[in-house]
Amino acid sequence: MKLELQIDRDKNKIYAPLLDKWVSYSTEEELKQKFICRLINTYGYSLNQLGQDVKIKKRYEADIAIWRNKLDKEKNTIPSIIITVECKAEHIKIKESDYSIGYNFASTINANFFIAVNLKETKIFHIKNEISTKKIEKLTEIPKADILSNNSKIVKYVNENKRFTREEFTKLLTRSHNIIRNNDKLSPEAAFDEISKILFMKIMYERSSTEEMIFSKDRFKADEINYEKIIRPSIKKEYPNSDQDYMQFLFNKTKKEFETDGLFELKDIIKIKRNSFEMIVEELEMFNLSDTSDDVKGIAFEQFLGKTFRGELGQFFTPRTIVDFMIDILDPQEGETICDPCCGSGGFLISAFEHVRDKIDSEINNQIKSLKQEYYNENFDKLSVREQEKIIKLVQVKIDKINQELVISNEKSRYHKLSHYSIYGTDANPRMARTAKMNMIMHGDGHGGVHHNDGLLNVNGIFDERFDVILTNPPFGARVEKSLKVTELDLPSVDKLEKYKTRYHNYEEKVVEPLKEWANYINKKDKSKGKPILDLFEVGKWSTLTEVLFIERCLNLLKPGGRMGIVLPEGVLNNTNLQKTREFVEGKAKIILITSIPQDVFIASGATVKPSLLFFKKFTEEEVKEYKEIEEKATNEINKKYNTLIKKEKEKSILADGSYKKLFKDLKDINTLKGQKKGNIKINTTEYLKLQDSVQKAKAKVNEEKKAFKSFVKQIELKIESEIKAKIKNDFDYQIPIAEVEKAGISTTGAEIENELKPLAKEFTEYRKGNILW
Repeated sequence: MKLELQIDRDKNKIYAPLLDKWVSYSTEEELKQKFICRLINTYGYSLNQLGQDVKIKKRYEADIAIWRNKLDKEKNTIPSIIITVECKAEHIKIKESDYSIGYNFASTINANFFIAVNLKETKIFHIKNEISTKKIEKLTEIPKADILSNNSKIVKYVNENKRFTREEFTKLLTRSHNIIRNNDKLSPEAAFDEISKILFMKIMYERSSTEEMIFSKDRFKADEINYEKIIRPSIKKEYPNSDQDYMQFLFNKTKKEFETDGLFELKDIIKIKRNSFEMIVEELEMFNLSDTSDDVKGIAFEQFLGKTFRGELGQFFTPRTIVDFMIDILDPQEGETICDPCCGSGGFLISAFEHVRDKIDSEINNQIKSLKQEYYNENFDKLSVREQEKIIKLVQVKIDKINQELVISNEKSRYHKLSHYSIYGTDANPRMARTAKMNMIMHGDGHGGVHHNDGLLNVNGIFDERFDVILTNPPFGARVEKSLKVTELDLPSVDKLEKYKTRYHNYEEKVVEPLKEWANYINKKDKSKGKPILDLFEVGKWSTLTEVLFIERCLNLLKPGGRMGIVLPEGVLNNTNLQKTREFVEGKAKIILITSIPQDVFIASGATVKPSLLFFKKFTEEEVKEYKEIEEKATNEINKKYNTLIKKEKEKSILADGSYKKLFKDLKDINTLKGQKKGNIKINTTEYLKLQDSVQKAKAKVNEEKKAFKSFVKQIELKIESEIKAKIKNDFDYQIPIAEVEKAGISTTGAEIENELKPLAKEFTEYRKGNILW
């Protein structure tokens, strides 16, 4: 039966069914009763599981509370949903300050949901078990009554709700993309560039204002009027040649805001029509990028990227199943520096950022749980209301202090250190470098260390032996020309030293003094100017393949003991031409895992080569010493064994025969004396010719022996080299896990399928911890 709102205007009363009485009418009371009717009529709740003006834990009064069922309400257990009703003018939106007290209380008592209601809107929040106030999950729809019946339904509902929001945001971005393609006739990639500019403009607006959803079509036009009346005439008067409309003015302001990030070229402009711009701004009005959770907008942005760049630029995208597996294998930790020198759209960097951030979240939330368990114990309920309020305030102050670690703008926070000092990447494609930055912002910042730069060359913040973890998917099959040299433009800009030197510290309060590593890096790098890029790498002596050069580049970037995961064509493992490369790696790092994956995984991204995932751990200083000692011992032992054999072989040959040496000497002497008289010696022509013939035959014999001996020595040298390598492998022995999966979570069309990488990652983690690999 439908619940109707009952108001007695004459008596100024309104009926409250949950209280079973008529109460004094007010706008707020009417809003409350309307919402109760909505819960009953639309969402399937019953009166016997709802409560109005409910006192909970003696200290907080919820405007409306919802229990899972009638029995829970009768037992006076913790409600599943806490609702606060705030009556303000119809045009006023709900702000965080309006619901923070209610949300914090709902979080404290571990309710499942918190809902804030006013005349304009309804905001629904899922309260995660972690209960950190900085990890609010905003939902788009009120859960229906049957959702509360068990926890699994709640989890499923929350995930589906978030998925719906992600899909809406993805559709919004796609619609914006289509507006530009249809109105301005730009390519998919160029259209994406314009959307990026507008997204950054929106982010700038949101960051610089306390008003919500300020980046709207109406607000834009209102600001434009002020610009045209005051600002534009002033600019035109001072700089007659720099006249620009408000759209371009706003973009220039955005470029300046993000100048240190190197996102846009100095002369870059908005390249779409005014009406296209306004249509996109109108599309974006419904989403506040600062308010939308990172996992919603981040994944939505990734999905949009996948659709936009499918085909020509597909090689820049490593499938998420592969990225997540490689992150799980290497398990980056807080305080470690992470780099991808071929970052593409930033997939590895984002996943690493999220992986470490989740660890921080978990620790922070455990601290909060321990704090609440300490104060909200059995004795708490026995205290007076006043005493309870004092403890609640104390706990909230402590929680707020703990949560400061999750505020990126707080320079001392763990989030700030992760975001600003841990994540680095480069990409040679300017569009991809910019995309990676935007992608990382969408996932929760952490974009400052991404540069547009050749990944084989150093740039500010990225140089040898700087990183704990390297994750990358380098370009396959391309080659570096022998004529390609390092130019002045390739060198890191020293003028940015002051900015970047603060990144080179050890996470302490003080920055390391005068940064020897930077100075050494600059001095070393300057010497490379004018040199062929291939000459910077040992492997460049025998290969110009980019994937081979990047193997050495990544090993160079790692600190001793650092870990590396790299996607490589399977030929690197079995191609005889790359034997030297494999041996080079074996002399620098331990192979910790080889995983063969199906070719299907990368077909959706446009790749045709069957890939493998290789994981290395660069030698520690102790392992370098151990390896060199084993190498030296093996070299001496094997050389000693074969040097004797070579000596004996030489002794057996005519090369050691004295008669041949005498023959050559006699001829030399005769040649010197020929046609001359010296004392009583006379040259007999017949004897001379005979001797000359003997010498020619001897020469032929000697040359034949030399050739045979040279061939023998070469064979022995190959044998020596082979036996030295075999002995080193035997003496420097360790286990190399090798795995092959047939299904890696993605089909040839990009569809989601079974993922055998997940159990493999779990199995390897247990193996790694059991064998203390790091």
